[in-house]
Amino acid sequence: MSKKILLVEDDEGIRLLYQQELEEEGYEVLLAKNGKEAIECLQQERPDLIILDIVMPVMDGIEALGRIVGRERRVPIILNTSYPHYRQDFLSWAADAYVTKSDDLTELKAKIRELLGRGANP
Repeated sequence: MSKKILLVEDDEGIRLLYQQELEEEGYEVLLAKNGKEAIECLQQERPDLIILDIVMPVMDGIEALGRIVGRERRVPIILNTSYPHYRQDFLSWAADAYVTKSDDLTELKAKIRELLGRGANP
């Protein structure tokens, strides 16, 4: 059974790129456009990992992170943003990793494998 990843990203182009790349790696990808949609998705689904943008409309990633971490079940969370200055603060948040957005998903894929605790196969 493939691992399930919830991708929370407001930029449609990035959402599509990440979805395609992650599905090619064998993951099932759930999509949300903002933190509010992510919280709603988590009421129905149980992802194995969450990739969370920070700057989004409706509910930003920081507020969503707080709500997600407050839930009973612990899910690894990767903060993924274009703003590198957030990296300095992410350790004080409850995220498991921080990856700066890029068209090259090598670092993100490696972090996903690391957090899911397995080799290259989903």
